[in-house]
Amino acid sequence: MDQERIQIDLAASQARNEELRKTNEELHRNLQSAGERVLHERAPPTPPKALPMPFSQAIMDAMLPATFVGPKAAFIGVEDLKAHLMAFHTHMMLSGGSNGVHCKLFMSTLIGTTLDWFVSLPDGHVTSFAQFSTLFREQYIVNRAPLPVSYDLFDMTQYQGESLKDFLNRFGAQVVRLYTKDEDMMVHTFRKGILSKPFSEYLIKCRPKTFCEIRHRAVAHIVTEKHESIAPVRPQGPSRP
Repeated sequence: MDQERIQIDLAASQARNEELRKTNEELHRNLQSAGERVLHERAPPTPPKALPMPFSQAIMDAMLPATFVGPKAAFIGVEDLKAHLMAFHTHMMLSGGSNGVHCKLFMSTLIGTTLDWFVSLPDGHVTSFAQFSTLFREQYIVNRAPLPVSYDLFDMTQYQGESLKDFLNRFGAQVVRLYTKDEDMMVHTFRKGILSKPFSEYLIKCRPKTFCEIRHRAVAHIVTEKHESIAPVRPQGPSRP
C-alpha cells in the first residue's frame, strides 16, 4: 500500500516538473522573441531641440524691408545703456519700421554675453519693443552713467591754450547734458570759468542776461581770435652793419 502511494506521488511530482519545464521553455522563447524584435525595430530619430526664441510669434512674423539698413551700434555689456538706446532710437527714427522690426534690429546690436542674456529669456516672452527696452535697462542698470548735476558747471574752466570757440562748445555741451534752464547760473559759471582776457573783460562790461546772448556776443571775438592766430609773422629786415 505504501509502495503504491509512493509510486503515485512520484508520478505526480514528475508531471509537475514537466509542466514547469514547459512553462519555462515557453517563457524563454517569448523573451528571446521580444528581444529580437527590439533589436530589429529601428528607433524613431530624436527630433532636434528647437532653438530658444524669446520673441512672440507676432514679432517673428514681422518682415524686414529688403532695402532696410540696420544700426551700426553694438552693445557687449560694458557701454552706457542710455547712450546705446539713444543711438538706436535716433537710427530708427530716421529709418522707420514696425514694432517687430524694432525688436529684431535691437537684438542684432547685442553681442557676446548680452546676446546670451537675450536667448536665456523664456520663449515668446518679449511682445513689444517697449517691454524689450525695459528688460534691457533692468539687466544693465549698473552701466548707466551717473546723471550730471547743476554744480558740475562750476567745475568748467577754460584750459590754458584752449580757444574761446572750443571752450564755448564744451561748456554748451555740458549745459545740454544738464537740461538746465537756470540762465543766471549758466551766465555766472561761464564768466567764472573763462580765461580769454578780452572777452572776459567784455562780459563784465556788457553783463549778458542769458547764455544765448553770450554765444552771440562771442562770435565777433572768435573771429578776431582766429585772425590773430593765423596772422603772418612780420619779416625782419636785413641787419645793419
